[in-house]
Amino acid sequence: MNTDLQNMNVTVLMGGDSAEREISIKSGTAVADALELAGARVTRLDTATTGWHRDLPIETFVFNLLHGVGGEDGQIQGLFESLEVQYSGSGVLGSALCMDKAKTKLVWQSLGLPTPDFEIIDASSDLAVVIDRLGPVFVKPVSEGSSVGMSKAHDVSSLECALAKASESGVAVMAESLVQGDEFTVAILRGQPLPPIKIIPAADFYDFDAKYVSGTTQFECPAPLSEGETLALQALALEAFEASGAEVWGRVDLMRGASGWQLLEVNTVPGMTEHSLVPKAAAAAGMSFTDLLKEIYLGSMEVRYGA
Repeated sequence: MNTDLQNMNVTVLMGGDSAEREISIKSGTAVADALELAGARVTRLDTATTGWHRDLPIETFVFNLLHGVGGEDGQIQGLFESLEVQYSGSGVLGSALCMDKAKTKLVWQSLGLPTPDFEIIDASSDLAVVIDRLGPVFVKPVSEGSSVGMSKAHDVSSLECALAKASESGVAVMAESLVQGDEFTVAILRGQPLPPIKIIPAADFYDFDAKYVSGTTQFECPAPLSEGETLALQALALEAFEASGAEVWGRVDLMRGASGWQLLEVNTVPGMTEHSLVPKAAAAAGMSFTDLLKEIYLGSMEVRYGA
């Protein structure tokens, strides 16, 4: 197996037609630029273009930077499996499961891993009962990323508004008990957790604007935790990542509230923009952006192709 990016034939997938299209283009461009600087032969493909798959080079390795529906949910992974094309990251099962936040939480609950209680809600739900049972909630589409469609609700009136907003995504909506506390994320790379990051948004929570627009969100990496706290957080994140079927690389988001760590979700194709967290964690571990890409490639080949 080639362990050098020099002259490697790589295809970077980006764009697509999900709600995260613009972020995917930024991620894909950052990765493609870095690969070219490392000497790889790079083809850039936007999957929103009809017949894009016909432009796949022969014997290429695909770096998948498609965020959200279509690229992060097992669909593109299944296509590559059927075409026998080598690709990065999680396979069909892990991608499909992690894209569904509710089903991921059911797996965690079955294993006794800590995650906030939740309900699937729709227009027929008794929202007063939901608030009575769960208290204040985070409302989110079950299969969108980048905080698309997410909002907080503290009473029936605000829950009605939050449900309407989340329903615009066209997928199922969940109400999750709101955890009051600090937000953290742990990147996983080839079976190892990277240094945790504490996220300090200037806004009410780490929403789309805080992630990609405002530039006011603060990050502490490594997170200001004791060695014991860090090891416990990393161990929990890795267990949650592997339990969800995710592979090679990704990111586990958590909150620390009054009852301790609470798992939120797994991202199997995290952002790779200038604001993104996995590159920050890799840098804290002493890796350059190119080193990170090489590790993703090597891990993908190892997990999926035994190379």
